[in-house]
Amino acid sequence: MKIKTYKHQELGADRLYEILKLRSEVFVVEQNCAYQDLDNKDQKALHLIVEENDKVIGYTRIFKSGDFYKNSSIGRVLVKKEHRGKGLGKKIMKKSIDQIKKDPLEKKIELSAQKYLLKFYLDLGFKKIGEEYLEDNIPHVKMILKI
Repeated sequence: MKIKTYKHQELGADRLYEILKLRSEVFVVEQNCAYQDLDNKDQKALHLIVEENDKVIGYTRIFKSGDFYKNSSIGRVLVKKEHRGKGLGKKIMKKSIDQIKKDPLEKKIELSAQKYLLKFYLDLGFKKIGEEYLEDNIPHVKMILKI
């Protein structure tokens, strides 16, 4: 298993297609949620990819503060269904956090967490900010991690 980060232009068409397909499998099909995944933000993102046998099995996208949000941000966090329950989600989140920490100017990480994953993010040190809200008809909470 390898964990690598890529800028958008480094991905290549086949790898990008594989990422988008997996994001669709998880966020559209599994969660039965019609939403616009292709949001014109991938071009600025740093893509953290977990690969096994040259296949994507985990993913996050990372933004610097000011790209789209006041703080740096991690989103589209996923682990392929057959690889869940093995701690891979926490591993890729820790790698994503470490990636952001490389920039001494970054002070906070924010994310929009699906409510059912609240404990997952709390265990990583994130704090819940504000009240629950609906995003794409799924309950979410805003979370912040000071780094």
